Amino acid sequence: MSSELYKLIIQGAESIFGKTSVALKEACGSKGRDQAFEFPDTAYYLPVIYALTGQPVRTLGDMEAALDRARTMLSEIAGRHPGEPTLGDAAEAGIASLFSVELLLALGAMRGQEGKGDSQGFIPDTIMRTLGVQLVDGTIPGIAVLVGAAPDDETAVKTVRELQEKGILTLIAGRGAGSNIAEQLRRSGVEFGWESRIVELGPEAAHAFYAVSWAIRASLIYGGIKPGSMNEHLAFQRERVPAFVIALGAPDAELLALGAGAIAFGFPVISDQDVPTVIAGGVCPNEALVGVTDYDKLVRRAIEVRNLKIVVSKPPVPVPYGPAFEGERVRKENTFLEFGGQRSPAFEWLRTRGVDEIEDNRIVVVGRDWEARLKKGGILPLGILVEVAGRKMQTDFEGVIERKLHSFINEAHGVWHMGQRDIIWTRIGKEADREGFTLEHFGVIYTAMIHNRFGAIVDKVQVTLYLDEEDVLSVRNEARAAYLERDRRLGDLTDESVDTFFSCLLCQSFAPNHVCVISPERLGLCGAYNWLDAKAAFEIDPTGGNQPILKGELLDERYGRYSGIDGYLKKASRDTIETLNMYTIMENPMTSCGCFECVIAIVPEANGIMIVNRGFEGMTPVGMKFSTLAASVGGGVQTPGFMGIGINFITSPKFIRGDGGIRRIVWMTTEIKERIRDAFIKRAGEEGTPDLLEKIADETICEEVEPLMEYLGRVSHPALVMPSLLG
Repeated sequence: MSSELYKLIIQGAESIFGKTSVALKEACGSKGRDQAFEFPDTAYYLPVIYALTGQPVRTLGDMEAALDRARTMLSEIAGRHPGEPTLGDAAEAGIASLFSVELLLALGAMRGQEGKGDSQGFIPDTIMRTLGVQLVDGTIPGIAVLVGAAPDDETAVKTVRELQEKGILTLIAGRGAGSNIAEQLRRSGVEFGWESRIVELGPEAAHAFYAVSWAIRASLIYGGIKPGSMNEHLAFQRERVPAFVIALGAPDAELLALGAGAIAFGFPVISDQDVPTVIAGGVCPNEALVGVTDYDKLVRRAIEVRNLKIVVSKPPVPVPYGPAFEGERVRKENTFLEFGGQRSPAFEWLRTRGVDEIEDNRIVVVGRDWEARLKKGGILPLGILVEVAGRKMQTDFEGVIERKLHSFINEAHGVWHMGQRDIIWTRIGKEADREGFTLEHFGVIYTAMIHNRFGAIVDKVQVTLYLDEEDVLSVRNEARAAYLERDRRLGDLTDESVDTFFSCLLCQSFAPNHVCVISPERLGLCGAYNWLDAKAAFEIDPTGGNQPILKGELLDERYGRYSGIDGYLKKASRDTIETLNMYTIMENPMTSCGCFECVIAIVPEANGIMIVNRGFEGMTPVGMKFSTLAASVGGGVQTPGFMGIGINFITSPKFIRGDGGIRRIVWMTTEIKERIRDAFIKRAGEEGTPDLLEKIADETICEEVEPLMEYLGRVSHPALVMPSLLG
């Protein structure tokens, strides 16, 4: 990078600083320095400033102090190498520009100018926690920030579709010469949203900052790095956050400054312009800035520069395929063929067969004149029987693989699937039909993807598709009997009935010291992995993120402490966790990474606990919202009295058994109540308190502790007469 380019970066940083200074002065004049501000659903104030400086920005007065930091940084740069700035000066100017633009966007949000229309604007903490599992298990292998506009709509769509097929999350911002890439994609009918992994942050280049603001929270939430530890935060970003920038069109000085800030975070910039190549050793693994003028090579080169490991498993189907298409919808008006739902009988069933009983990769369609019926479109019954065989295949793995059938089909662009077992609903869209996708491609997808994902335990896959209603109903009866037997078998699994639990270490790519311990009666705190999932994952990849843990000697029956688990934890957590109690929140509870579904927190006044789910934005009786509570338990630390959990753990017999179990629950959100209602009522009956759910308060009853206590007394909640939680 030449000295002239460094100068442009510094000029851009000074320009952003100047705009922010003017806007802040106007805001202080009209609203006063005590005017408060907060971005929605975050525990981290203005996240970049807070993480890198340790300064919480709550008011306009705090913003003035934060802007002074940017002013000081720019002054020091000007004094160090007047006229001949260095690469280090450019990087520092980039950080200063991030401080300035964070304040500028906050001022815009205060005026109601951010997140308007279809733009996301500020990304809340909840999104980081929601996508956490996909980020750590490689389902989302990278994050691309697209800034500007492509030369034409076709190039815009091609670039984004290529990113989607590789599973990369694409965040879009900025304007080109009179247009932006979001407008180009919308004109071409591309679907936006977190589900389809294409999200518009905002129409201006400055909105690309929201991607950096989101990324920094990975080191706060998962890494447990303290605010103000700038070097540690930047090191975490460089090593663990797989982000990069694709800049489309000629950049101005301000965009160059923001790009320098991204590079300082370790996020390389790939430009479609003929720019000089920059190497920043110790910051980016390869080039920090590189030009790629051939759009056919742009995405591939970006992946190489960021050092991403992309494993694309595309079955031979005529439509784009990948995890990024899983969240797409096929609406009624765009449907060519529909199966199931409330319109026709449908099911999917996976069963184990002997290796000599099925033919590998065989796809059979059973039905009278089925080809002619499919060509007409409309609504049809559908039975899907997937038969697998393998030397390492176990009947316990049937449900694990069967649950994946849903996502396997949804990853096909233009095809939609929901539900499982005998309540499925699926559609083939008109666009997919035009591209040559047929019902037989369901079988192609199943055989290819089961071999790909479960090849270590499955040797043969055969698929039979039934289209006549009498066949569908007949085989569905067999399937229902198999479902019941499977559920009975799983219901017999308890923590005492096995000698091995499993770890989940997937989140260690973000939370290096966190270890999830999964037992038959305690699923992973993210809710995505249960004991059978972990067992199957170990069989598939014996060196992977799910490892067996021999329980060893039972050291404490009440709290669920085992010698084997303690020994494993000490090693797997890098000597940070000495012991774990599986069934309590009060003494050495499970650590959390950050992607838990719920937080449990003690309510001392009520002698009980409350539970709040991720995504709930209201206040709770302990005086904290979910985002603040979650910030206190993440990063792989044990926090007595607080813990992250998977929502289905609430109805387990082992749920905080050492503390008194579900009778300790005094408050939880209505969303949790409705999701687990039937299972909870059943569990409460087993505990001798069949009306317990009615005695548990929620946000419609109270959000503060005083009215909570009044309500609990009025309904005679059992927690009030239980032994003290505090000992």
